[in-house]
Amino acid sequence: MPAPRTLAELEKDAARDLALIAHPRLEWLQPKTSGGAPVLDVLIVGGGQCGVVTGFALLREKVRNILVIDRAEAGREGPWLTYARMPNLRSWKDQSGPDLGIPSLTYQAWHEAQFGTADWEKLKLIPKEKWSDYLLWFRRITGVPVRNGVEAGRITPARTDDGLPCLSVETSAGPMLARKVVLATGQEDAGRWWMPEFVAALPAHLRAHAADAVDFSTLRGKVVAVLGAGASAFDNAATALEHGATEVHLFCRRAEPQLVQPYRWLTFSGFLRHLHEMPDEWRWRFMAHVLGLREAFPQDTWDRCARFANFTMHVGRPWTDARVTPDGQVEIATPRGAFTADHLICGTGIRMAFDAVPTLASFGHNIARWSDRYTPPATEADERLGEFPYLAGDYAFQERVPGETPWIRDIHLFGISTTMSFGPAGASINAMVYAVPRLAAGLTRGLFRADLPRLWQDYQAYDVPLAEIDPARLAAE
Repeated sequence: MPAPRTLAELEKDAARDLALIAHPRLEWLQPKTSGGAPVLDVLIVGGGQCGVVTGFALLREKVRNILVIDRAEAGREGPWLTYARMPNLRSWKDQSGPDLGIPSLTYQAWHEAQFGTADWEKLKLIPKEKWSDYLLWFRRITGVPVRNGVEAGRITPARTDDGLPCLSVETSAGPMLARKVVLATGQEDAGRWWMPEFVAALPAHLRAHAADAVDFSTLRGKVVAVLGAGASAFDNAATALEHGATEVHLFCRRAEPQLVQPYRWLTFSGFLRHLHEMPDEWRWRFMAHVLGLREAFPQDTWDRCARFANFTMHVGRPWTDARVTPDGQVEIATPRGAFTADHLICGTGIRMAFDAVPTLASFGHNIARWSDRYTPPATEADERLGEFPYLAGDYAFQERVPGETPWIRDIHLFGISTTMSFGPAGASINAMVYAVPRLAAGLTRGLFRADLPRLWQDYQAYDVPLAEIDPARLAAE
């Protein structure tokens, strides 16, 4: 079948596809209130790709009383137009994800309808701006309700007027009530952007994290030092070079940089679908090794920096301290001597810090961690990874001390911090086709279980005959 020639044609195809697979069509949930205020069935915090696709999956399950909120303005959800400083996605262009198996909702279908099949065929990687545009189109065509400019805060337990548990979420738009909450907040879901304390102690104008809103135009003519050798560190180094930095030096603590891309190996159905079902020792073994390697930088990311003669990579040279010099520069201490720069950028990722996350602040102390549930062999021990949340099979938080905060089982995490429990499931395009249906099934399971008494009453009262039967034609026994 030829590709639709226009976006309008594609949207007709998508509408028809969604209508064809709408079974079962029966609405099965009823509105709830708490103190007279409406209660959502599911509130999704985070309007990036994971939050919107989760909303789409729930709509397909006839869970319609949902809302997605995001603190960003419309069009700037997620990292694509903010701190993602690579030109293209690192995923293969033909990996499906948000579409959840519906061809007319794939990125390829959208791209071909916009730019033609020939343009798709010559495309190597998806430009991040086009991916952002696609996600906005996807959100519109699937009808997922999103409210922008709303930031979520503290979550506490509540009850519906008919006695069912629900949650109260403080937001910048006032309190919101929901039976289930999904935290689809990407990299910041259960942690904070981290940099060495001696860097964080420097004046703000002299340092930044790779996730900060950096004005790279101010780095023209300056010497920039970047800490880290992952892809995001290289992206920031390249952006500084492209904005006219005099020199950019990237510092890697390893004697040899990480070149293997472990996530490429584990992108197969057995791993993506079933890792979370495996024994803890296997989950830990795989993911501790993957996360211990950290993220390698692709060839084109290296090439983007290496084409500049004023770029230098220092291997086996971690930072151990930093101080401001009398003339306002920064002197970095390293095992191989001091280095002086005008500005520092840390591509050092995230550290788990539940209490530092507003949505987790009221119960962060009682979130079960991997260190609470599993002790690895000494050769595989990693204190940092032990701080990751130990999640239930439906991405729900589990209690560190049972009975202290039982209501957290209705809060489901769907971001990068799910990695130890599920592999690359909460912030990965290529895992979405498995991860989102699993999450949606967990949400509907919980809603169904809580509604069993009401559903039983509805069934008992069910009185719709399938056919009109003439009593005169019934044979007497």
